[in-house]
Amino acid sequence: MAERTVLVTGGTGGLGGAVTAAFLKAGWRVVVPGREPGGTAPAPPGPVRVIADLLEPAGAARAVEAATAEPAAPLRAVVNLVGGYASGGLVHETPVEEFDRMLRINLRPTYLVTQAALPHLVAAGGGAVVCVSARAALAPFPGAAGYATAKAAVLAFANAVAVEYRQRGVRCNTVLPSVIDTPANRAAQPDADHRRWVPPAEIASVIRFLASDESAPTSGASIPVYGRA
Repeated sequence: MAERTVLVTGGTGGLGGAVTAAFLKAGWRVVVPGREPGGTAPAPPGPVRVIADLLEPAGAARAVEAATAEPAAPLRAVVNLVGGYASGGLVHETPVEEFDRMLRINLRPTYLVTQAALPHLVAAGGGAVVCVSARAALAPFPGAAGYATAKAAVLAFANAVAVEYRQRGVRCNTVLPSVIDTPANRAAQPDADHRRWVPPAEIASVIRFLASDESAPTSGASIPVYGRA
């Protein structure tokens, strides 16, 4: 039986599958919220699935409720993977609605899920939050002002959590990928040198480390996971 639980948002995506597998291999109870029907019963040795819209407070609360439903395996970590990317024109060519959409899908779920989980992490004696920003937050590129701004906001939010909760035993760190080697990214960039991209499993190992007691002294860190890209 698992002795601790991790809540992995975006756990069915290209990176999420690798993250979920890494935590399961390490013996964690893994809860994965999503919008698709699938029930809440685990299919050993798989994750516990729960239907929840993480863009809404009620959905975030439902996901955290599932993650805290097993007293023998208290919630000790939250991994925020939900997000999205869209490219477009330059700033003067980008409708404000598209700019707002990038903020909404990248920042709002991270805020709502972390907000709902923090009291439980504190009550359990501490834990870890891991957020996913992007290299674009530090080094923007043309045509993605909304995405770069949203990922910079995720980074700032994670740093705020690290400061506010360090005396309560909750750490918060961020990973910054470049281009992740997923089927979707390969389809979008078929002519790119995929050997330079970062395999999801390698990022998953970093995330699992940041969520574990092995990284106990580390909070407020921004970890580049660029590979050779």
